Amino acid sequence: MAKKVVATLKSGKGKEFSKVIKMVKSSSGSYTFREEVVHNDHVKDFLKNK
Repeated sequence: MAKKVVATLKSGKGKEFSKVIKMVKSSSGSYTFREEVVHNDHVKDFLKNK
């Protein structure tokens, strides 16, 4: 099943999106990771925002 999903993402509309992972500092001082699937045109905007 995984091969089918990967093949679908590599062809068609899946190429227009990227999974972005951002490290965010919490109020307690530790870091958490925020991940989101974003359109390729909006990756820099996602990383810029706090």
